[in-house]
Amino acid sequence: MTEPSALPAQAAARSEPSSRQSSIIIYAIAVFLYWAALYLYVPTLPTYIVSKSDTLAMVGVVLAQYGIWQGIVRFPLGIASDWVGRRKPFIIAGFVLAGAGAVIMGLADTATGILVGRAVTGLAASAWVPLVVIFSSLFPSDQSVRASAILMLAGSLGRALATGVTGSINELSGGYSLAFLLAAGMAALAVVVILPVREKGHARRRPAVGEIGRLITRRDVLVPSLLAAVAQYGSWAATFGFLPILARELGASDVTLSLMMSLNIGVTVVGQLLATALANRTRASNLVLASFILLGAGLGVAAVAPSVAVLYLAQILLGLAQGIGYPVLMGMTIRHVPETSRTTAMGLFQSVYAIGMFGGPALSGVLASAISVYAVGMFGGPALSGAQADAVGIRVMFGITAVACLLPGVVASRYLDGEPAG
Repeated sequence: MTEPSALPAQAAARSEPSSRQSSIIIYAIAVFLYWAALYLYVPTLPTYIVSKSDTLAMVGVVLAQYGIWQGIVRFPLGIASDWVGRRKPFIIAGFVLAGAGAVIMGLADTATGILVGRAVTGLAASAWVPLVVIFSSLFPSDQSVRASAILMLAGSLGRALATGVTGSINELSGGYSLAFLLAAGMAALAVVVILPVREKGHARRRPAVGEIGRLITRRDVLVPSLLAAVAQYGSWAATFGFLPILARELGASDVTLSLMMSLNIGVTVVGQLLATALANRTRASNLVLASFILLGAGLGVAAVAPSVAVLYLAQILLGLAQGIGYPVLMGMTIRHVPETSRTTAMGLFQSVYAIGMFGGPALSGVLASAISVYAVGMFGGPALSGAQADAVGIRVMFGITAVACLLPGVVASRYLDGEPAG
């Protein structure tokens, strides 16, 4: 006969897996909405900026705001979260900022207004730090890569759906503003979804300079972070930067730009599924190496693409590279880090890779603009219009970026942990 005193303990044991599964589902839904809110307007954001600016350099500066503010905020945010022992308040704040930034951009009259809104969404994206850690805490520590892949899958599905309808929304409304307002609504819904979830707080941890210094210099944390920065540089120079502008020059409509980015993100999901399936069977270094080869190939194809159809192929290669490489690198960063320091480590990882997110659009924009000016000087006049010169600048920039990403990716992947990724 069961002891009466054992019944509450047994009931608690039975309810714990159910509660954990519910939390996993709710966080996955919130992440879906969060990334949809951040990406609903992204396919045509570069062309929206072009409509209010006249230089590729300015387009790059505006797009770079999303990454630069993540680079500034994510590491201290990770430290702050570990310090106070809570993650959910920072997540909710990020959702609110995602909505606010979308509204600011949608109502902007100038490129400067878009710049401010894009900076706010960069701050919003910093909530990804505590989101990754709070979700990973629902899994055993040796399943960090699997948890990262699942979370990335939920986010990628949100991005794929959002980017797939951007062009149709623009055509329906006759402009760009509606997509931004709908994005704000999705961010508000994400707040509503996550509010009922209880957070199991962890012990407060006062930041120690020496300990943070040791964490920064750990090879198993630093090398994946640097490789992620290189990968993000290539991705944000092309997919989320200047590939839509090149596609527009080749005749793409808003709907085409939307479908092109949605395809990229859909293929990213395929890559994530591959990474999840191979995580326990393949060395992490091999998966990362494969992702950089795909990245270089995608950028190379974009550089020589004669038509929009070939740019679709470039997006497929770039999506596979992102899908395979990112979750593996992210999971490796925290795999051997103690639970009490994981948010700090994830903040470091995301701050470092955010350097690539703002460096990609900013530096590639300056490079493409300089090449464009040179092209006009060499072949100007009736032979080459401003838009055609911009296309030349973008193509050459893609070729340079392909080499700049592929070489360090191939070399540095040799210094990664040789264990299976999962």
